[in-house]
Amino acid sequence: MSQTPSFINRPNPDDPKWVKIPESDRVYNRNLILVVLLIPLAMSLIQVSSVNVALETIGQALGASQSAIQWVLSGYALSFGIFLVPSGRLGDIFGRSGVFTIGLALFTIACTACGFATSPTMLNGFRILQGIAAGIFSPQVTGIIQQYFQGQARARAFSMFGLVIGASVAVGPLFAGLLIDQLGPQNGWRSSFLFNLPLGIIGVIAALRLLPFGKERRHFGAVRKLKRNRTTSKGVAPSKANASPATEKVDLDPVGILLLAVGVLCVMLPFMSHGHPLMWSLLPLAIVITVVWVWWENRYKRRGHFPMVDLSLFKLKSFSYCAAISATQFLGTTSLFVIFAIYLQGGLGKSALLTGAIGIPNAVVSAVAALWSGKHALRSGRQVQILALSLLLAGVLTLIGVVWAVHNGASFWWLCIPLMIFGFGQGSMGAANQTQAMLDVPVEHGGIAGGITQTAQRITTAIGNAVTTAIFFAVVGNQRTASRWDWSMGISAAYVLIASVLAVSLVIAILYWWDLAGKRPRNRKK
Repeated sequence: MSQTPSFINRPNPDDPKWVKIPESDRVYNRNLILVVLLIPLAMSLIQVSSVNVALETIGQALGASQSAIQWVLSGYALSFGIFLVPSGRLGDIFGRSGVFTIGLALFTIACTACGFATSPTMLNGFRILQGIAAGIFSPQVTGIIQQYFQGQARARAFSMFGLVIGASVAVGPLFAGLLIDQLGPQNGWRSSFLFNLPLGIIGVIAALRLLPFGKERRHFGAVRKLKRNRTTSKGVAPSKANASPATEKVDLDPVGILLLAVGVLCVMLPFMSHGHPLMWSLLPLAIVITVVWVWWENRYKRRGHFPMVDLSLFKLKSFSYCAAISATQFLGTTSLFVIFAIYLQGGLGKSALLTGAIGIPNAVVSAVAALWSGKHALRSGRQVQILALSLLLAGVLTLIGVVWAVHNGASFWWLCIPLMIFGFGQGSMGAANQTQAMLDVPVEHGGIAGGITQTAQRITTAIGNAVTTAIFFAVVGNQRTASRWDWSMGISAAYVLIASVLAVSLVIAILYWWDLAGKRPRNRKK
């Protein structure tokens, strides 16, 4: 029987760097667990941001139509959003480490297949598979952090989470631009997919070696048996407190999964299918499906089953407020850099490489802010949220002013200053909001809670991108004949809308602080 490496086992489970799994003598290094979780996070974010730069060369290389190119982005986003909540449910039931590793392996395979695609149809098919895989492993990251990190360690973990997000989003465009520049249009875009193969292999091996598979399943088996009593004490309670053991069996709730998947699809598809007016008829259908889904989940619970989403989670104020803050923040901020890149290249005539380079200061400041936020997210998280959203709002408004300064002859490098203000707010917000959102969520609901928040983010991202870009292009008009004035007016109009949405998010954060003012939570280290 092989011995466990010394860097995994540790004789002192009380050391804060190590976590002991119930019913096991083995302890695991939290830092190594976090590294394993952050590998696929970086892979997926670099992939998303690099594809934006490579779209033009992909279209030329494969002879793709505008519609096919659109689905390179839309197919990934749709499949990702649909699979988040069901995958969070699967991780909560069967063990997050196993589901995480399956998702990572599938993502690696899909990336490799994308790199060898020979037609737009093949590429879009594998991009959909990529989105499914990312939707499988993403909620497990939040769930595993919730399970194995407590108190300040959890806040630090979420700060590293935010740091990786900021760095990856900045590296992606530069990375893709360099590959295309050095390897040429044909091989450059393929390499932007294929580089994930070695990273994915390393990630899967590390996950198999460093994550607690068997003991986690045994632990969650015990949790499932006691789940009804534990969730009652946490406030996420089933309606039948004295149910028999037969009714305590966890099931997958296939009807709930199907209803939610169709509902998410009906909401996102109209905003991602430009030029199809009939798609807007899906929005009323989405409302009906959502109402039916809520009715079904409550009915399923009353009958003694465990629904896919225990809607009692939304009775937790910290979770509900932070989910709303996050959703409105993503509604406003995610389109900012999309429009900014179009403005730089179309309005100012800058190259893709220079467009990526101007975002580096933003990424550096965002990373520093994420580390700072992690130190304060637990004790002063609500105040950090207000500060972060204020900086985001200030950054957008300052950016509008600098755009007009550039219009009047100032160097475009002055745009770095408002981007850095925005970056500090963005980096601070990640760790603070994640930590606050998960404060009161029971461990056994960690995956599904992460899936809910990320699904809301994907939906509002789709809506925000569609609305703000529509306003931007409506003001700019014909890009080939648009004047510098048209470009400046277009980006200003879009950013005014973004600032308005961020103001709403800031109001929600203030209400969250006000509602819980003087109610310092107890036992946050548990």
